[in-house]
Amino acid sequence: MKSEYIAPFFKGDAFNCPSCHVYAKQQWFYMAGADHSEGYGRQFNNQQFLISNCEKCNFPTIWLGNRIVFPLHTTAEPPNKDLPDEIKADYEEAREIANLSPRGAAALLRLGIQKLCAHLGQPGKNINKDIKALVEDGLPHRVQQALDSVRVIGNDAVHPGAIDLKDDRETVNKLFKLVNFIATKMISEPLEIDELYGTLPQDKLEGIKQRDSSGV
Repeated sequence: MKSEYIAPFFKGDAFNCPSCHVYAKQQWFYMAGADHSEGYGRQFNNQQFLISNCEKCNFPTIWLGNRIVFPLHTTAEPPNKDLPDEIKADYEEAREIANLSPRGAAALLRLGIQKLCAHLGQPGKNINKDIKALVEDGLPHRVQQALDSVRVIGNDAVHPGAIDLKDDRETVNKLFKLVNFIATKMISEPLEIDELYGTLPQDKLEGIKQRDSSGV
């Protein structure tokens, strides 16, 4: 069983299926059979149509060159469940358009990061300044690296919500992973720790409080 989400990639042996979302082995075929002798869609603008067939659900994914043309719904991993609703909406919209417009999806994800910085207590207007302030507040080094990756991937001169002409599917897949990584480290894990700490008996919590206040 593979827990990490592996986005579909051209001629990949295995990835998370766009239809059933299960990590599964893929069988690849050239498309053939049509009403003309060369076969349906053998080439289009010097690109070939291929099918990757999922061994789990037996449903096909159709590719034109290295781009998925069917199904058109998202192939990105789902958003972290603890993301604020507004950021989750940006993430879901990015998932919906990622196949058709990787640049648009990347812009939405960078905007989501800008909002995430604001959610973490920063102005949310300049990612670079927000990261610096978060580091000074004790931001874990790995999360700082992830935030800087979001800022730099593509073009660090691009405003967080802007289009970068160099953004492609590979870039946007990295951004999806980074958004979820940051949310896990800065939102989900602290929530889990708070929940666990809250299950301690009241007398133990009082003892910890007294210990901390006495400096012992």
